Amino acid sequence: MTENKNENKPVSRYESREQAFLLCFEMLFPGNDNIYELIEAADESFEDFSVSDYAKKTVIGVEAHKEELDGIIEKYLKSGWRISRIPKVDLAVMRIAVYEMKYEKTVPVSVSINEAVELTKKYTIDDSGFVNGVLGAVARNEKFDSE
Repeated sequence: MTENKNENKPVSRYESREQAFLLCFEMLFPGNDNIYELIEAADESFEDFSVSDYAKKTVIGVEAHKEELDGIIEKYLKSGWRISRIPKVDLAVMRIAVYEMKYEKTVPVSVSINEAVELTKKYTIDDSGFVNGVLGAVARNEKFDSE
């Protein structure tokens, strides 16, 4: 857990994942291609919290494995759909969840999916069923070392 800058209050795993989501989402826009600069800017802009170590590790991991993660996601999209058609919120959320499923042995797959659905509900007006469906298919069909 990361400490609160003002009160030494720990940051929850959900809050860390939310920080990672916000950074991954920002990376989807042109001109935001340096993850380390984005982390530094976010760290300076959060009034109460530093960017958590978990968020930093996750964002750096997502960026390092982006093509692989997108390939996994794309395998479970409906026919005719491509990564480029996925709304940015959904894509950022799914990249984090698939990264956790594949590389984070401490996070159960069901938690990754549930947290992804919760983030989707919070940040989009669309139905989170799309994200849940794709991630459910990933969980059922992919074999990850963490299992």
